Amino acid sequence: MEHSNDILETAAADDSRFRHGGARRKKRIAVVTMGVKLGDETKGYTRFRFLSELLVREGFEVELFTSSFQHWEKAHRDTSLPCYRSQPYRITFIDEPGYRKNLDLSRIKSHRVAARNLRSLLRERFAEDPRAFDLVYAEIPPNDVARVCAEEAQAHDVPFVADINDLWPEAMRMVVDVPVVSDIAFYPFARDARIVYQLLSGAVGTSDEYAARPAADREAPYPRVTVYVGNDLAAFDEGVREHAGEIDKPAGEVWAAYAGTLGASYDLATLVRAAAELKSRRSAGGSRTPAVRVKILGDGPDRTKLEELAAQLDAPVDFLGYQDHPRMAAWLAASDIVVNSLVKSAAQSIVTKIGDYLASRSALVNTGSSPEFRAKVTSDGFGLNVPAEDAGALADALEELARNASLRKIMAAKGRAVAEREFDQPRSYQAIVDLIRKLA
Repeated sequence: MEHSNDILETAAADDSRFRHGGARRKKRIAVVTMGVKLGDETKGYTRFRFLSELLVREGFEVELFTSSFQHWEKAHRDTSLPCYRSQPYRITFIDEPGYRKNLDLSRIKSHRVAARNLRSLLRERFAEDPRAFDLVYAEIPPNDVARVCAEEAQAHDVPFVADINDLWPEAMRMVVDVPVVSDIAFYPFARDARIVYQLLSGAVGTSDEYAARPAADREAPYPRVTVYVGNDLAAFDEGVREHAGEIDKPAGEVWAAYAGTLGASYDLATLVRAAAELKSRRSAGGSRTPAVRVKILGDGPDRTKLEELAAQLDAPVDFLGYQDHPRMAAWLAASDIVVNSLVKSAAQSIVTKIGDYLASRSALVNTGSSPEFRAKVTSDGFGLNVPAEDAGALADALEELARNASLRKIMAAKGRAVAEREFDQPRSYQAIVDLIRKLA
């Protein structure tokens, strides 16, 4: 996103007064996230970057605290690069040793070190200026990092808002659920989450389920809003315009696309089997259904295994690897169907990619088990729900949509309308600004 010169000049002028105040005292917000795409980086989430930019435009002074370790690249940032200093908000990096895998003990240890270093940074800020921040806004998870934010905010009598975008340890039980053993292993995560929920002044959830979660661990009511992760629709559409010409789609072929991580939560094996099933049906019965080809955009630990499965089944599946957001937008827009494919035990509610799926003007097939999202698929009319891990049911849904172009068109239009109304960040994130303004 480009910033006008006046925003940059104002931010630069205000920087000298950041710690010590001045005649034009603005409300100061600390935004804390361990996962964000910054500067010239090509991978990562944009939620907290966009929020920081929006808060600056809305008249706040923002300091964004984030890790020195880039989660998606699994590499340390060169924090001296100019791109990290040319933002309209201040960036402070939290030292973190890093890790190699998304799920292992080294990641837990790394976050623990980051939490300790963040506590020192926040204490330094408040020691230099008791009014260093008027509000602390932090994501959870990581739970221990969020706990530091909640405790330091309480210690310095400022509001704390938790942005709840996943549930730990609930989501961890999807991978490891051993009676007694899991309870013991996950106790620190449950303890930290409970403390965060009890201390928060307000909550932002990426789904209604997440926004309501703190109520289970506290008696006092709290202000809450649901703001989906979403995307910037203008940027999405620009990506489609820029890269549509690079995609060659054969006439008469129906594309079903998946975009995202190829990992434990996301059931791509069932999608591969469904694609093979559809091909088999066409070969055996001379089906009138157009040929369905699956496009998988993304990378992850399961890619090699999935490619081997596709080859074994001779499934019509193309693995396109990681695509930057503009190219991903073009591939999704060229597709006829998008698939939200999750395993039965997945704890995810409304995942990040949904904003892009709905923006693409494609019909959606959902295998996720979240009651909230399944109800939304039905009530808003932008797709079909099928049971998780059922290749036959998924093949049936894909076949139904492949046969019915008019149904796809209706669902696609409804999905785009929902994207514009509820997932477009410039519009939907105003609810976060309003909550912060009220509390600060």
